[in-house]
Amino acid sequence: MTPAVAVHLAVAADASDIAAMSRELIEHGLPWTWRPQRVARAIAAVDTNVVVVREEGVLSAFGIMEYLDDDAYLVLFAVRRSRQRLGIGSAVLRWLEAAAVAAGACRIRVDARRDNVAARSFYNEHGYHEVRITARRYSGQVDQIRLEKWLRARPR
Repeated sequence: MTPAVAVHLAVAADASDIAAMSRELIEHGLPWTWRPQRVARAIAAVDTNVVVVREEGVLSAFGIMEYLDDDAYLVLFAVRRSRQRLGIGSAVLRWLEAAAVAAGACRIRVDARRDNVAARSFYNEHGYHEVRITARRYSGQVDQIRLEKWLRARPR
């Protein structure tokens, strides 16, 4: 049984911790683009949800979701390595998916590094399907996998 996970909207004070976790877990080996200032802009944006899970004051997980017309785009998502496979990521993803449904999104798109098998498996386990590979998308070095999940029936 998974313990209850408290998912909260991020505040400006969370920006530095989110940026550091992005650098460590998402952008490793690539130029650091999600610095604290950029995260703070996302937190303040009206078309974006930034959520966090903190345990004993330490950031355990976060997600950044943008809303674009009928689609939602999961921009960044990470769970601290020591807290993975405990249901925390699933709780954050469920929160973001529910918000996307409430916002009227038809689908959620997310990108992952091709070499990040754990992330790709996580999304697959939650109903996301791999739809495209873009070679050397990240800084001309790392391949990107686009995944998507339809929240409502696909238009025909």
